[in-house]
Amino acid sequence: MAIAINGGKKLSGIVKISGAKNAALPELAAVILSSDGFEFEGVPEVEDIKVMFKALENIGAEGEFVSNRIKVKIPSLKSGLVPRDIVETSRASILILGPLIARNGYAKVSLPGGCPIGDRKIDFHLQGLRKMGATINIKNGYIIANSDKLCGIEYTFPNKSVTGTENLLMAATLAEGESVLTNCALEPEISDLINLLSSMGADIKQEENGLLIIKGKTTLKGSKHKVIPDRIEMGTYVIAGSFFDNEIIVENAIPEYIKSLLNVLKNMGVKIVIDKNRIKVNPAEDILPVDVETKPYPGFPTDLQAQLTTLLTQAKGVSRIQENIFNKRFKHINELNKLGANIEIKGNTAIIKGKTELRGKVIKSTDLRASASLLLGGLIAKGETIVENPYQLFRGYENMPEKLNQLGADIKLIKR
Repeated sequence: MAIAINGGKKLSGIVKISGAKNAALPELAAVILSSDGFEFEGVPEVEDIKVMFKALENIGAEGEFVSNRIKVKIPSLKSGLVPRDIVETSRASILILGPLIARNGYAKVSLPGGCPIGDRKIDFHLQGLRKMGATINIKNGYIIANSDKLCGIEYTFPNKSVTGTENLLMAATLAEGESVLTNCALEPEISDLINLLSSMGADIKQEENGLLIIKGKTTLKGSKHKVIPDRIEMGTYVIAGSFFDNEIIVENAIPEYIKSLLNVLKNMGVKIVIDKNRIKVNPAEDILPVDVETKPYPGFPTDLQAQLTTLLTQAKGVSRIQENIFNKRFKHINELNKLGANIEIKGNTAIIKGKTELRGKVIKSTDLRASASLLLGGLIAKGETIVENPYQLFRGYENMPEKLNQLGADIKLIKR
């Protein structure tokens, strides 16, 4: 399977943002913390969510996933095993670890898969869980954990970690006593998880400086929850609207979530109009070059670095993007250069020399966000672009080819 793009088409119209994959994943893992039922709406129908749902079914979940809604319940845990063959394409497995130990006292979870974008160490997860009282060993590609009872801890994350924060937060809700977690990640997806856990009866206090105080409970209840909009999908379509004479309105948006991107685009000359939950994008006549570096939220997100790189190939001048989060997140650059981009990598910095004309070629997506950047490249390239390995795109973007076609793109799925 591959994606064929006939480039050079003007994009115009309204695109509605789906629910956030990176919020829904930990929230589905939180289902493990209670034997009651849950109802989620706004869940994106993407491959990573399907993987998580299968993993939950493997340990005893009952439910259904239909039309962006999930009804699920785990009345009793049938297994503590999360096998490799289910989660090898996703990092979903690591989010199951904390909740499963907290409720079950035992977990055998496959080491996480996902995108090959560099070091994504799980040291902080394991350090915190061990401090809570879990005995943890890694053997034959599995994390094997045992605990009679988790206890509250004081733990400071050495560096910001989104999944680390989520994992320890969920485990702490059923731990005995109080946990104080400092230097926690501040992403909106974490706040959304806290909202869900609080509705389940958890006692959580969140401070703006990355401090979380959790008082453990003996039991938690089920809940109904609506997943927040996906800020990375939001940013991707805002970037798509910044090319040439496109006219895109992004709906179901929370502009505050991508404030760092909007500021960068304004510096590039793009005109942004915000109206409540809408973002209207008016491209610049001449895109200006910029220097950007990725940082933890609320800084510029690493998950939008590749997409912005594609846009900067059309800027008149030299731009630089410094990648500070992942050490192997420039694999899309070789593929963009095949299309005609002029990008050089020096250490952790991509130097983008524009403006360059892109022409269609056969290219290959290497990871989730890179696939979106290559799709954007194909949209502005002359002629036909073939993007191989489209599974990466479908891991995190709901119906992206269809959404772009509704805006005027010419994209087809083909067998290869």
